[in-house]
Amino acid sequence: MSERSPEPAAFECRPACGACCVAPSIAPTFPALPEGKPPGVPCPHLTRDFRCTLWGRPERPSFCGSLKPDPEMCGDSREYALSWLSDLEEKTRP
Repeated sequence: MSERSPEPAAFECRPACGACCVAPSIAPTFPALPEGKPPGVPCPHLTRDFRCTLWGRPERPSFCGSLKPDPEMCGDSREYALSWLSDLEEKTRP
């Protein structure tokens, strides 16, 4: 009988982070962002405690839903995540 390795735990969002709602730009998608969200500007749907008010709702932009918490992106701090995402934004700017 062989033993299976346990499935790795899913990486989850860090409380009070919101880096993915600040660092990247977001294309125009709905009335709150008629001209899009520029990089480095907090999304208008980000609360004071860095939570998304659109989380799990159909009107959440598809870009936001495509960002999945990951150790490479999130690192060990909010500052790391902001820096990593800002660097990615810079490298992928048209």
